[in-house]
Amino acid sequence: MNIYGLTYEDLENLFLSFDSKKFHGNQLFSWLYEKRIKDYNEITNIKKELIKQIESKYSINRLKIVNVEKDKDVCKYLFELSDKEHIEAVLMRHDYGNSICVSSQVGCNMGCKFCESGRRKKVRNLEVHEMVLQILQIEEELGERISHVVVMGIGEPFDNYDNLVKFIKIINHPKGLAIGARHITVSTCGLVPKIKEFSNLDMQVNLAISLHAPNNEIRNKIMPINKVYPLEILIETLKDYIKKTNRRITFEYILLKGINDSNHNAEELANLVKGMNCYINLIPYNETNNIEFKRSNTLQIMRFYDILKKNRINATIRKEFGSKISAACGQLRSKKEDL
Repeated sequence: MNIYGLTYEDLENLFLSFDSKKFHGNQLFSWLYEKRIKDYNEITNIKKELIKQIESKYSINRLKIVNVEKDKDVCKYLFELSDKEHIEAVLMRHDYGNSICVSSQVGCNMGCKFCESGRRKKVRNLEVHEMVLQILQIEEELGERISHVVVMGIGEPFDNYDNLVKFIKIINHPKGLAIGARHITVSTCGLVPKIKEFSNLDMQVNLAISLHAPNNEIRNKIMPINKVYPLEILIETLKDYIKKTNRRITFEYILLKGINDSNHNAEELANLVKGMNCYINLIPYNETNNIEFKRSNTLQIMRFYDILKKNRINATIRKEFGSKISAACGQLRSKKEDL
């Protein structure tokens, strides 16, 4: 087991299980996240025998960074895990700070047709420490603070729900990575039971929905999850979520040429979300060699955006990152696995 998988409360309870004082948990948490130790021997204010007990149960190992691809305002990191599997994380520089997109699984079983991650099936869930270390190590590589986190990389976060919640608690804790809850966004393709569970989480974390279609016919073709939780069920669940949490939802909408980007589709989308506390994040598609979908042309993207605005729907067009690197989700991992 890895020490970076333990929350602040877990560390307190661990020391209590050693018949010691729980304040040592606070001390160890500080050593890990504020002082950024890489060896237990660096700890000076906890008894050696206690440290040996920790060391016998929990490693302090890091992930291995095996590749980094860079473009303007973006870096994509490929990590190798202890079982030789690979995941990736993406650093994006914005005018409001550094944002990182982290993975939650090795592969993904959701099978979205346009997604490189879904092309390679789920191998396993990521452990908590494997999620935390993506941020910790990129921060250290940069020598700069990460201010925003989106769980939108490889995998479906709500398919790894328990580990996701522990991860959020660690990075949000003021003595951990101290990333504000409102600067953390979790994306799901629409696992309705977990959306309901997430609404009970007593944290101001943002929810994003990978929507990508304005009707069931299109969504069934490109996102198999829609056959389990069709749009009418998903939208009703989200309305309940908004009512319960008073939080705004983001709808992610990748524009695919000739699939979901027509003027009529824009009208359908406006009608689908009208009256909801939400905004639409329109995303120009990052094409890959393995998938046949194409990016909508810039003129049609602007038409789509204008129709939403005319319908008084709050919408943005996401800044394009990484056009010269393996920018699509899961693409860098796929290139490594295909070798």
